[in-house]
Amino acid sequence: MSQVKKQLICINWGSKYGAEYINRLYAMVARNITPPFSFTCFTDNCRGIRGEVKLEPLPELDFELPVTEKGIWPKCRLWNEKLGHLSGPVLFLDLDLVITGNLDDFFSFGNPDDVILARNPSNPLERLGQTSIYRFPVGKLLPLLEQFSKSPAEIAKSYKYEQRYVTRNAPNGIKFWPKPWVLHFRHHCRPTFPFNYFIPAKCPASSKVVIFPGDLNPVDAIQGRYHSDEPIRTAAEHIQLIFKAERKRSVTAHLRHYILPTTWVEKLWRE
Repeated sequence: MSQVKKQLICINWGSKYGAEYINRLYAMVARNITPPFSFTCFTDNCRGIRGEVKLEPLPELDFELPVTEKGIWPKCRLWNEKLGHLSGPVLFLDLDLVITGNLDDFFSFGNPDDVILARNPSNPLERLGQTSIYRFPVGKLLPLLEQFSKSPAEIAKSYKYEQRYVTRNAPNGIKFWPKPWVLHFRHHCRPTFPFNYFIPAKCPASSKVVIFPGDLNPVDAIQGRYHSDEPIRTAAEHIQLIFKAERKRSVTAHLRHYILPTTWVEKLWRE
């Protein structure tokens, strides 16, 4: 395992996530990997980032990124032919995931030339990958960037999510991580109704990473709320909203959208 080149990358732009997210992610990686490894952040703001993180500017684009409600299209910067000082396979990590187990196997699984994604459980009838944690060789996804640059608005509208675009167009196709390794918090960890009102979300022992696509993020899981823009409520208060006009969703959706505070996220998601 020590002979495997372990290169991890992340990307940060704008003001949504600060240095604390990058520092926290690095710390989780360092606690769950066999050295040596490198951790590189591509960012437009280097302030406050811990010294162990290698910093690179955001890869440049020669076209305007589309403004969309869905899909994190600025990630396409990482499809460039060159990524700073890096070469060969790199493992990309979202800033808001939680590392729950050892990461070494993510570097030895498959072949070095593979593009390997997590499975997206939100679309069970579609063979769709999830780019919250995925591995690819530097430069291999350049054809996707070149194609995207010709009609970014049309492609973003057609595919909706950049992960669908990668899934459908990666050269030589994609592979998936073994199912138990990467779990989706909403789909795999939180209890279904009515147990969500009595039992906190669980962290299966088989997992190595838990991802948080969509509205519910680690901060929400720690605090015990399903949507960041809604106040924290007790189970009784949440149920009482069924009978009030301020309820935003159908009764069934409202009852599903409740979680108790998740202590294991608080324990693991830290610097």
